[in-house]
Amino acid sequence: MNSIIYKSLELFIIFILIPTSFAISYSPWLKFGIGVFGFIYVIYILLKVENLNFKISKYLNWKSFWKSTAVKLVLIAILTTLFVWFTDRESLFIVMLNKPIKWFAILFFYSFFSVYPQELIYRTFYFKRYNNLFKSEWLFIFVNAILFALAHLFFGSVLVLILTFLGGLLFSFTYKNTQSTLLVSIEHAIYGCWLFTVGMGEMLGFPI
Repeated sequence: MNSIIYKSLELFIIFILIPTSFAISYSPWLKFGIGVFGFIYVIYILLKVENLNFKISKYLNWKSFWKSTAVKLVLIAILTTLFVWFTDRESLFIVMLNKPIKWFAILFFYSFFSVYPQELIYRTFYFKRYNNLFKSEWLFIFVNAILFALAHLFFGSVLVLILTFLGGLLFSFTYKNTQSTLLVSIEHAIYGCWLFTVGMGEMLGFPI
C-alpha cells in the first residue's frame, strides 16, 4: 500500500476519477455509496497505514492562527461583498436577514459535517500519503488546490472552480504551516460560512 505505483493509482481514483464521475448523471444512491466507501477507505489508511494520531496538539499557535485568519477574512469579506453588490444585490445577506434560524442551522451542519471530512481527505490524507510523489513542494500544493477544485466540478460553474482552487491554496498553506486538521477545518468553515452569509451560498450548493 505504500509503493509509488499503488499511491499514484490511489490518488488518481480518489481525487480524479471519483470526483469527475460525480459530475456525470447517474444514480445518486450509487454516488452516495461510492462516497461513503471512499471515506471509510481514507480513514482506514490514515489509522492503519499512516498511523495517524487524532489527538489535538498542545502546541498549536492559536494566536498566530487567529491573526492570520482574521486578516484573510477581512480581505475576503470586502471582495465578496463588492462582488455580490454588483452582480446580485438582492442576494446580499438574504438568508441571514430573512431566515436567521435556517441560516444558523445550515452553518452548523456545514461546519461539522461537510468541512471536517473535506479537510480530512484533501489536506490530512493528501499531505500524509502523497508527499513523496512530488519533488517540488510548490507543485505538491498546486496539485492539491487543483484536486480540491475538481471535487466541486459537479456544480458546473467556472466561478466555483476558481473560488475552490483559491481556497485550496489557502487551506494547503495553512495545513502545511500548522499540520493541524482542526485549524484548517476552522479556517475552511469560517470562509465557507461567510460566503453563504454574504449571499454566494446558492452557487456552492447551500439551500436558500
